[in-house]
Amino acid sequence: MKRILITGAGGSAAANFIKCLRLADEDFYLVGSDIDERHLALCEGLDVKYLVPRCDDPSYIEKINQLVAAEKIEFLHPQPDVEVSFISESREKFKVKTYLPSKKAIRICQSKITLVEWLRKAGVPVPESYLIENEEDLRRAIEILLPRTGRVWLRAVRGAGSKASLPITKFEHGKVWIDYWAEMKGVGWGDFMACEFLPGKEFAFQSIWRDGELITSQARERLEYFFGHLMPSGQTSTPSVARTVHRDDVNRITTDAIKAIDPQATGVFCADIKENKDGIPCVTEINTGRFFTTSNFFAEAGSNMPYYYVKMAYGEKFPGLPQYNPLPENWYWVRNLDMGHKLIKGERWEVRRV
Repeated sequence: MKRILITGAGGSAAANFIKCLRLADEDFYLVGSDIDERHLALCEGLDVKYLVPRCDDPSYIEKINQLVAAEKIEFLHPQPDVEVSFISESREKFKVKTYLPSKKAIRICQSKITLVEWLRKAGVPVPESYLIENEEDLRRAIEILLPRTGRVWLRAVRGAGSKASLPITKFEHGKVWIDYWAEMKGVGWGDFMACEFLPGKEFAFQSIWRDGELITSQARERLEYFFGHLMPSGQTSTPSVARTVHRDDVNRITTDAIKAIDPQATGVFCADIKENKDGIPCVTEINTGRFFTTSNFFAEAGSNMPYYYVKMAYGEKFPGLPQYNPLPENWYWVRNLDMGHKLIKGERWEVRRV
């Protein structure tokens, strides 16, 4: 029985990763760690739960290694970005196997401005973007970008869930927004980027790789967002409704982006893509080393990437998988707070109309 440690197990992304492994036709011994025992209380499917320090705590590596020894852990999967980054940089100090992308790939993707600049040089479509270190940078970026679509997308360079994102139409909007985040959250000038506003459809591309070979992938379109109507940006990147899509352009552009980051890509690569005003899909960010929150969508539909990823980490073989589109088009994943989730195979809504 494989013995696996999942960090950030109190979060929904890790919880859904655990659900994926429990869907597999194989038994696992699963251990979860988190910095908050209250969040761990919600996570089901674990054999054991551990409270651990934050990864920026000097004792973190020692504590994780103690846990690994006590539970005879063979494989470590970090789910939160902050732990992916820390464990990646210190991977030689952890006495357990991981299946992370290269340190270089993770470094590039952890900074959204670094990523888009890297991909732009590689010829991959990305939104035109500028690092905002001072007021003059903001003024200049708005002057350049505003005529494109009448709005500019302001966002934090690091962080998930559309952190600190705001569409703006003038300098005063952006200045007050950055000043507020600097004073209240410690995220200020130098931590923001101004981007070309992308008005089209938004997609998410989840994939697993081995030594530069794409093993399998699936794209979905985000249709509605949790609390999107309450957010200044209108979205949260966490969909309440999503559907599978077959888009050759999305598949090709995202594959090119991942190969541009690392020709020997290995592990998990999950990308966000949005159409520009001309309908061209542009890569806006790539999350490396961890799965999307909704990994269980594809798993319940029949493409269990977390399970394939674990088998790859253990060096096990499995039947060949289609590189693209293993699932049918227009299968929907609908979820809501305290209402669970449901897979809808096609537009079979089972409702009457008046």
